[in-house]
This record gives sequence, structure tokens and C-alpha cells, in this order.
Amino acid sequence: MRYKSVAIDGPSGAGKSTMAKRLAKEMGFIYVDTGAIYRTLGLFALRNGARPGEWTQVEPLLSQVSIRMAYGDDGLQHMFLGAEDVTGAIRTPEVSDAASKISAIPEVRAFLMDMQRSMARNNSVVMDGRDIGTVVLPDADVKIFLTASAGERARRRCVELQERGTPVDYETVLSDIKERDRRDSGRATAPLKQAEGAILVDTTGISLEESFQLLLRTVQEKLA
Repeated sequence: MRYKSVAIDGPSGAGKSTMAKRLAKEMGFIYVDTGAIYRTLGLFALRNGARPGEWTQVEPLLSQVSIRMAYGDDGLQHMFLGAEDVTGAIRTPEVSDAASKISAIPEVRAFLMDMQRSMARNNSVVMDGRDIGTVVLPDADVKIFLTASAGERARRRCVELQERGTPVDYETVLSDIKERDRRDSGRATAPLKQAEGAILVDTTGISLEESFQLLLRTVQEKLA
């Protein structure tokens, strides 16, 4: 059996995780949220008092950390630090910032690469992140670059955090998103960019349902 792979890249807040989860369910694929892996390591660094952007502080932690992905009865990916389910704990602005910093370290990316690629070797997957089509799965059957304007992404993130009971000021979120875009696109290792052969899907100004239907049609047409 030949497994299929769909790589979805894009900037922070573009809706990659939401869209990829639903796409995987629709197609009967496994969903792999690679950003959650970096978030989990970022959380571990913060809990251990390390500065996520400092390799000398992060390196000693790699031999100590135990990161595991599992899939619950809901079919969704859960992240574990040791025996602790940290799926909810990794979705804070602080951990998001830590993940961005820690993912810029080449040794960290190499450390986590095998975990990501092994999922695609053994399953049909929808995998989302910042460098899936460019680095992790450059030979994916379908490569998508999912994006939206910074303002649109900030608005969506505010709504998401409001629904989780942790409201944040819009201008603060917008500033954070612009800074993360700058950092992710400008890093020396695996910078955020549209992969060669990737299809651009811009969801600015359209609803969640319209965004998903656009993505689904794009992937189905490419696989066909």
C-alpha cells in the first residue's frame, strides 16, 4: 500500500491546524500537527527555566524530555510530556512564542525530524507546520501554502482566545503575529516560505466553512 501525504504550511494564525484536522477526518488520513511538537518542547523549556532561543540552555533538555503523540477516541492528536496530557497547556501565547524561538535552532529541528517523518512513512497523513513542504516532506503528494492577512489572523486568534476564556487585546495579538512572521520568515534554518510546487490558498475575507471547502477542493483535485 502506498501512503498519501498532504503538507500544509503557512504563517501563525492562518488556520492550518483547524483546517488540517478537518481535512484529515474528511479524507480518512492521520492528522499530524508538527507545531504542537515544538510547542510541547517549548513548554518543557519554560518549565525548566531555559530560554527557548538559547541553544546552550535547550541542548541539555533534549536528553531529558519525553514527547509523545497519541490519538484519542475523538480522533484528534493529543500531546504528552511524559505521562501528562499537555494538549491544552501548549495553546497559550507564551508557549507559542517559545515554540517559534526553539524551532529556529537547527539541532532542535533535527532532533524532532524523525518523529515527523516516521508518521508519514507509516500512515496517510495531513501534516501542517512551517516547513513541511520545504524540508520535512518535500515529496508530499500535495503541498499547500495556507495564508491570510495579518489583520485577519489576529482577529481569528482573538476570537479563539476569547472562547478559551483568555481574552487578549487585538493590537497586542497583531503585533505578536507580525513579529512571529518576521522571525519565522527570516530565520536561517528552514525559514517559512511557499514550497516549490505548493498551491497558494488565501482565506482572507472568507468564512471558516468557505475556507475549508476551498482547501478540500484544492487537495482533491490535486490527488485526482
